[in-house]
Amino acid sequence: MKPTIALYIQDPKCSVQSGNGIMQALGSYYNFRIFSKNPVEDVFFDDVDMIAVPGGFGDSESYKTIVKPNEKRIKSFIDSGGRYLGICMGAYWAGSHYLNILKDVDAVQYIKRPGTDTHRPHAKALDITWNGTSEKMFFYDGCALVGNRRKFETVATYANGDSMAIFQDRIGLIGCHPESEKFWYDGYSWMMPHWHNRAHHKLLLEFAGQLMQR
Repeated sequence: MKPTIALYIQDPKCSVQSGNGIMQALGSYYNFRIFSKNPVEDVFFDDVDMIAVPGGFGDSESYKTIVKPNEKRIKSFIDSGGRYLGICMGAYWAGSHYLNILKDVDAVQYIKRPGTDTHRPHAKALDITWNGTSEKMFFYDGCALVGNRRKFETVATYANGDSMAIFQDRIGLIGCHPESEKFWYDGYSWMMPHWHNRAHHKLLLEFAGQLMQR
């Protein structure tokens, strides 16, 4: 039986495009249940294996209105042994100003980090290293995961050495967009040569599988 992922969608703050990309990458191996800003029932997560929060355009104010209504249930799910997968905005929301589910590590803007190789939030194929392999991955305004590296496992890094994708206990966070689809690239002439032909979907599938084992 396939594991079940509860996928958060609240377009445009939490993007349908990013959510669809997650389903395209993982759909052969996972079932999906969609939830949004409306409060879910107490039993909603009872037969769920993982919560996934994709990218979007959320900020501190939007968090209060679109995530806060389910914050206690999400944190209770994680505390009870559930898994959390956050991509870009979903990774930010794991941080200290939002869900606050991390220990000695926080999600901060990569564009403001020392030694960053990008200073503007727009679509680009950013140089990253994923498990020792160089990749160019779709980036908009993703986070770096910064803190005590003895407290988490780094899967991927940015060019400056900051962690881009990590595991901490049953939490998996990714700053870039491995779920990106071809039409994301087609919209930008400078991005079209960097379409990964779904190779990054395989990386996300592997990442989710490792998270499931934790």
